[in-house]
Amino acid sequence: MRPAARLQSAIELLDAIIIAAKEGGASADQLAKLFFAERRYAGSKDRRAVRELAWQAIRRFGERPESARSAFVALADEDAALVELFDGSDYGPPMIGADEPRAKGGPLPIWILPHLSSLIEEHERSALLDRAPLDLRVNALKTSREDVADQLPDAELLSQTSEALRLPTGYQVESLPLLIDGFVEIQDLGSQLIVDACAARSGMTVLDLCAGAGGKTLALAAAMKNEGKLIASDTNRNRLDQLKPRANRAGATMVETRLLNPGREIEMLSDLAGSCEIVLIDAPCSGSGTWRRNPETRWRLDPVRLERVLAEQAKLLQIGAEMVASGGHLVYAVCSIIANEGRGQVARFLDAHQGWQAVDPDLGVGRKEGDGIILTPHHDGSDGFFFARLLKL
Repeated sequence: MRPAARLQSAIELLDAIIIAAKEGGASADQLAKLFFAERRYAGSKDRRAVRELAWQAIRRFGERPESARSAFVALADEDAALVELFDGSDYGPPMIGADEPRAKGGPLPIWILPHLSSLIEEHERSALLDRAPLDLRVNALKTSREDVADQLPDAELLSQTSEALRLPTGYQVESLPLLIDGFVEIQDLGSQLIVDACAARSGMTVLDLCAGAGGKTLALAAAMKNEGKLIASDTNRNRLDQLKPRANRAGATMVETRLLNPGREIEMLSDLAGSCEIVLIDAPCSGSGTWRRNPETRWRLDPVRLERVLAEQAKLLQIGAEMVASGGHLVYAVCSIIANEGRGQVARFLDAHQGWQAVDPDLGVGRKEGDGIILTPHHDGSDGFFFARLLKL
């Protein structure tokens, strides 16, 4: 493909992403896969170039553009090389008109700025949209970090936690035998630190309340050395079904999955009431901490959706609290940098629940944020997370 044709393809892909973000459709990654599946004539270099162009526009504008062309015309105002690709050729986009609409604004939505953690000062904000690194968690049930590092000479051993490795951005890991055979899992450093905050040990009863596809569940199983009781629950069948084959690959034989019906969670977990030493709530959230990986989610978030998410988090905290034994801990986490989802949510919980107190997870990472810890890309090199460890007295 000629460079102009690549730009035209990026415009078409971005238009599909804009429409999906507006209508609540498929994710940008899913749309990109479909887009290229329908254009098999595009080689790997063409696909990579088209995707890079589309994602450049996504990262540049925090507010959803009216059209992909308006986004690229605005980018062309900042990049003379792009202007030349609007050449009006058969496979390229038409030339730019003098009065064409242009997308406006900066990388972050204006409305969200007052909601961000006060620790994220302006100089930190650009890192929220940098390309994310590729982190792996070594599965201690099968191997050691040293053995994996010997097989991955490009990997960096991360000091913040005991099983984390970092590979260069763009490293092709999907066909890696270590991943296929369950010796490693793709997992951001921040997610690994949240599991560390749980301090799960052999013989415990542990509930991963919002397990999803089970990334943190598998890390908990490794921390527990496959000994004890570990329940992974969720209300999403499709995501929970992904855990079983992953657990088999990882050799995590202790994991019990439990599909919950929305509104009946406490009833369906009643056998665990007051008996769990650890309950992990990796709650649904704004996803603002993962903008590096999913930048188009900025276009899907608005104040109404944020309020719905806050209500769901409060409900999950109530459910999780019911399951914790006296002397046990509830670990609350969100992949968010919005203060109300993190420190605000924990503060409201502690105000409403006597007999609970926040305790320092003592991991030596992040920054203190209210009664918990916040991790950010700029400060910690991880996705953005808030987590807190709460003790039931």
